[in-house]
Amino acid sequence: METCLHAAFVSQLEPKNVKEALTDNCWIEAMQDELSQFQKLLVWDLVDLPKGFQPIGTKWVFKCKTDDRHVVVKNKARLAVQGFYQQEGLDYTEVYAPVARIESAFLYGKVHEEVYVTQPPGFDDPHNINKVYKLDKALYGLHQALRAWKARGDILLVQVYVDDIIFGSTNEGMCREFEQVMKSKFEMSNMGEFSFFLALQVSQREDGISLHQPKYVQDILSKYKMNDSSTYGTPIPVNHGLYPDKDGKDVDSRLYRGMIGSLMYLTASRPDIMFAVCLCLSFQSQPKESHMIAVKRIFRYLKGKP
Repeated sequence: METCLHAAFVSQLEPKNVKEALTDNCWIEAMQDELSQFQKLLVWDLVDLPKGFQPIGTKWVFKCKTDDRHVVVKNKARLAVQGFYQQEGLDYTEVYAPVARIESAFLYGKVHEEVYVTQPPGFDDPHNINKVYKLDKALYGLHQALRAWKARGDILLVQVYVDDIIFGSTNEGMCREFEQVMKSKFEMSNMGEFSFFLALQVSQREDGISLHQPKYVQDILSKYKMNDSSTYGTPIPVNHGLYPDKDGKDVDSRLYRGMIGSLMYLTASRPDIMFAVCLCLSFQSQPKESHMIAVKRIFRYLKGKP
């Protein structure tokens, strides 16, 4: 019942473009919320474009945010600066990184030079149609790593990703204090105990904390069409016999790297596949058919043990 009621207030589908989004009240509200935050945080000012400057285009990015039950809980619209064309899996998904990385890419930092952007698509000011926005704070492009603070022997850890924040401390009082400080500076809400983040599901019990990624496993099995494959009891045979295999048959290197990149992110919660994945990773420059068979075996192992 709760899920049905919630679904009435959020859209279940991500629009393909702003024209499509403007036909749905849920996405219109999400875009207005984003622009309201810009106004509250003094991100920009509407001005005439100075001579000699070229404004940068803007675009909307739409995302349905889900919880650990795969239920859409929020429609998020982000306004980003238009950049160069990127190819998924090669440019902005770090499939070659030797470790899993979780970084932010949309923070409000201070702009130290004059930057002008066009008015948001669908939200042009009809009385100032030729004006542009001068940025006082950055819209897109900053990367922020994990931060930690220590005080009186206790520690507070804060992880920021886009517009989500995870924080924890050895002192519950520090958590409450940090929450109040953030709420006084930004319009934010507390979603409760950490349970789902970037395809990581978290179970917190008295005897410890466990990380697992069953939804992510199902996603990558579907992506690489391995849902109907047979299963294996181990990710790699004891005597694997894998070597550069220079005389072997070539395979699609882009597909191979994409599969390896997907598995690398999974190693954040699956040490059982770490050795097999890192071994296959070493052949990504010139992957052969024998290496692809080894990678697919890892997927088949995951199908049996998601």
